[in-house]
Amino acid sequence: MQTRNTDRSERMAIVVIGHVDHGKSTVLGRLLADTNSLPVGKLDQVREYCQRNARPFEYAFLLDGLRDEQAQGITIDSARCFFMSSKRDYVLIDAPGHLEFLKNMVSGAARAEAALLVVDAKEGVRENTKRHGYLMSLLGVRQTTIVINKMDLVDYSSDVFAAIVAEYSAFLERIGIKAQAYIPVSARLGDNIVHRSNAMPWYQGPTVLDQLDLFEKEPPAIDNPLRLPVQDVYRFTEAGDDRRIFAGRIETGRPRAGEDVILWPSGKRSRIATLEGFPSWPYLEAVAGQSIGLTLEEQIYIEPGQILCKPDQPQPQCGNQLLTHLFWLGRRPMLPNKRYKLKLGTASVSAWLRQINYIMDASDLTTSRSAKQVERYQVAQCIIETLKPLAFDTVDRIAQTSRFVIVDNYEISGGGIISEGLAKGTDRTQRQVELRQRSWRRTSIDPQARAARYNQRATVVILCGPEGVGKDRLANALEKSLFDQGRFVYYLGLSNSPSGIEPDIDLSSERDQVLHRPGEICHMFADAGLFIITSISDLDQHELRMLATLARPYDCLVIHVGKDPVDDLPVDLDITDPEKTSDAVERICKLLSEREYLLEYYL
Repeated sequence: MQTRNTDRSERMAIVVIGHVDHGKSTVLGRLLADTNSLPVGKLDQVREYCQRNARPFEYAFLLDGLRDEQAQGITIDSARCFFMSSKRDYVLIDAPGHLEFLKNMVSGAARAEAALLVVDAKEGVRENTKRHGYLMSLLGVRQTTIVINKMDLVDYSSDVFAAIVAEYSAFLERIGIKAQAYIPVSARLGDNIVHRSNAMPWYQGPTVLDQLDLFEKEPPAIDNPLRLPVQDVYRFTEAGDDRRIFAGRIETGRPRAGEDVILWPSGKRSRIATLEGFPSWPYLEAVAGQSIGLTLEEQIYIEPGQILCKPDQPQPQCGNQLLTHLFWLGRRPMLPNKRYKLKLGTASVSAWLRQINYIMDASDLTTSRSAKQVERYQVAQCIIETLKPLAFDTVDRIAQTSRFVIVDNYEISGGGIISEGLAKGTDRTQRQVELRQRSWRRTSIDPQARAARYNQRATVVILCGPEGVGKDRLANALEKSLFDQGRFVYYLGLSNSPSGIEPDIDLSSERDQVLHRPGEICHMFADAGLFIITSISDLDQHELRMLATLARPYDCLVIHVGKDPVDDLPVDLDITDPEKTSDAVERICKLLSEREYLLEYYL
């Protein structure tokens, strides 16, 4: 095995792709064997395995470590291996070519800076060969070399080689990719992998090893604007430590202690106090690729999924209407108006397919503008709508924060890139309320008549705050106080019993699902002239906006309970000491009277 040169720090990730059985794993296995990059004894071990099982020796077996792969002769997972040339170190990703494992290929290719695409000289260009080429374009892998393998099976014919080059270069040109080289090889015999072949004197270009060193390393991610998606927030209360430590992996850029930062999509600003690492002590600077923690000088409320940036650098876009190029891999088609989960960085939000602009067949690039759904293995330009605004970059600016995946019923079923953020229109909840208002059968008793009869103006009172601060106890006490005054009131404990309101709601499902139907019920109670009281833990501004929209035309009164109010949540009253229940109830009733929800209220 080669001795690693520890003085060199440059490492490049290369993905090897192509149709099943075209020889990707054999190319890699031969490359490792001929550069003496295999662990000591690995080659003999594989030869012995083949002899013991009466199988011909295959260089592919050096990489295909899963039992199913060796039994079936295909690569299932994305295997990684390491080797070094005279120029730099490499991570080689052997991605599966079988149609059923395209998802694994995509996950492998997303981490690559360049690609080797392997084509069988005898079989020629297949549909999956074209799909893989298109996916390289979709994922932003611009450096590609085509390795035309098994030239020994076509008698090293230059005519066969030229025909494949002509066919595939024409295809790549249509998707905006130009291959840096076309290399004729026989991986099984070692022709043009590491050593130049005597069997193809008509070819004077680079070997595969030569071409790897000709790929250009991508500019360091640290030179791009800062993008640090917040993964989680940690608090350590021991010894009076009240810091919030925001943890995440730096995608691009380099944060420094003392720098001003801005978080999107909230737009909150603060300054980095310290950069934390484990087990190291706080340090002054971190760079792209590191997973770190940081503290801020101002203690602001930040949700996981936000992206931390520098205000003096180009900012990400924010929105919930995304123009995307999407590749669908799910067994079931992607349908309009069906709820999915979109994951981008550390953000995870409910999403819907709002509009299909066109469907493309990735194998021949034909398009259809009449499709009603996205079928498996199709590529679509489509508009995806998310429930909450996302922070993102377009793929031409920062690829790391433009790529997303779509989850359908706990399974990753699609993925793609964001091409553009669209102007905000009416969101999904607004459209649902507009539809409800058009079809709602109003009674002849108007809200003013009910208010005069009940001596109260209907409203939704929302008690929000963290878990365990006494919201439910306060809500019950408020309900009883209003009831004892002769008011028409009902406490609907959203944080306690959503499954009691609608039995098929799964408490572990999307939070907006848990809140949406009870929100509609709040509107119905208010329409009947009642005070409706709810208690909701960890309410954010987007969920509040959804509940307020659902309650229309009735108002929402927001009461925050607890010592740490959410700084960007518009609240009508802060109850910092909920243990003093009677005082808290009196303050809420006084506010209801001042806002003229309680008519003829006397303290």
